[in-house]
Amino acid sequence: MAALKIKKGSSRKSAYDLRDPNAEVIERHTLAVVVDNEAGVLARVIGLFSGRGYNIDSLTVAEVDHTGHRSRITIVTTGTPAVIEQIKAQLGRIVPVHEVHDLTVEGAAVERELALFKVMGSGEKRVEALRLADIFRANVVDSTLESFIFEITGSPEKVDAFADLMRPLGLVEIARTGVAALARGEA
Repeated sequence: MAALKIKKGSSRKSAYDLRDPNAEVIERHTLAVVVDNEAGVLARVIGLFSGRGYNIDSLTVAEVDHTGHRSRITIVTTGTPAVIEQIKAQLGRIVPVHEVHDLTVEGAAVERELALFKVMGSGEKRVEALRLADIFRANVVDSTLESFIFEITGSPEKVDAFADLMRPLGLVEIARTGVAALARGEA
């Protein structure tokens, strides 16, 4: 009889959860930070991360309240639960920060990202790139005889999957916006 091929710690809900309960678990969190829209605020927020050696996986910033001069910074970061709590507490102490929301723990949230892909190719590779773009609902925003530029919107996982499929077809360049996220349901 062959041994079961179960990855160690495959799931918290798995009957075969073999993870060390004392080990620190690295989690991915999406933070939404509402700040005053003034010079230097982004540098102060990012300085908190770089000064303590925390990594930022994704960062988006835009003004969301023109009359109140407020901006929303969406940060995707990873760390242990203790590190994430420390990040949230330190963000809340920065003076121009009005709100800090951890969308990962506050309930269901919608995350989307926009990406542009330049794919060079001819012949069958070109046809296959168009087929895949149709499956992923990507739009062709530019076309030449040698290349396409595709625009895709979706979850970061969808964007990653599209990139993986385009690499063998001639992917030469990617531009990504970073994650924009909102909590679902009532405010």
